[in-house]
Amino acid sequence: YTLAYNVGVVSDYRFRGIAQTSKKPAIQGGIDLTLKSGLYLGTFLSNVRWIKDFNGATKGSLEMDLYGGYKTEIVKDLTLDVGLITYRYPGNNSGDAGTPGAGLFSKADTNEWYAAGTYGMFTLKYSHAMGNFLGNLNSSGSDYVDLSAAVDLGNGYSLTPHIGHQRVKNIDVASYTDYSLTLAKDFGNGFSGTLAAIGSDAKKSFYTDYNGKFIGNNTVVIGAKYTF
Repeated sequence: YTLAYNVGVVSDYRFRGIAQTSKKPAIQGGIDLTLKSGLYLGTFLSNVRWIKDFNGATKGSLEMDLYGGYKTEIVKDLTLDVGLITYRYPGNNSGDAGTPGAGLFSKADTNEWYAAGTYGMFTLKYSHAMGNFLGNLNSSGSDYVDLSAAVDLGNGYSLTPHIGHQRVKNIDVASYTDYSLTLAKDFGNGFSGTLAAIGSDAKKSFYTDYNGKFIGNNTVVIGAKYTF
């Protein structure tokens, strides 16, 4: 097995094109355990602000993801990856009485299953929510499809174009397409950096938070990570 740890920082934490920290920096970290059989487990942590700023909660400033799955090569150059992930926001009171979003949202915690296929440089992934999606009421069955490519530019550089579509079930105005282009540099000894141009066609009428910020805007995000 292999066990890897990582810690990093980004100038703006974006999840599927949407700002998670109200366009402010985030400190992040994670642990990944990979077995020779193809089974894997991992966790990811980050500070967030959207539960308070968008869902109107008074508690919920940490994201803690737990995931596990199985990844295997079916035939030469074709890899299948299937698994489960839970996005947890400890202590969040999204939708609770006494908050600005009372009755408008459910708890922010979200569970998804996913399946991805990678052929050469291309990866196609499908994610499906089991239960409400990020606190949106009656949104069980929401899904996300994304296509990306990993282009090796040599000398430690790589370029990753991406496009995805988030469908929020029963809330058409919340559905949108996001896109990005990420340039990464591996500096060696576990250090890496990223520069990403990110955008979406998310609707301002839905994705504007309680502070008047549109959290689906186009932006550039800088990131740095150390893996050990």
